[in-house]
Amino acid sequence: MDDELRNRQIMKIADLLIHDNVSPNEQDQIKLEKYHNYAKKEFNLSIEESVLLVDETLLYLTLKNANDVDPLQNGDKFGAGFS
Repeated sequence: MDDELRNRQIMKIADLLIHDNVSPNEQDQIKLEKYHNYAKKEFNLSIEESVLLVDETLLYLTLKNANDVDPLQNGDKFGAGFS
């Protein structure tokens, strides 16, 4: 997938999450279902792809809100899978 397209998709979902005041740390799949369904419909994704996109958006928001955090040094704090 084109990085620019992926970034636009992430920003659209991020705007919705911010508007709805959803914490970037939200893990309740029932609460996140709205955003999974939105991504699936809006971007023509499979449910698996939409879940990954929403998860990536939550990670983006977490890193965006972190003060002076180097994700390569502190990635394990975010469950990013890199350290």
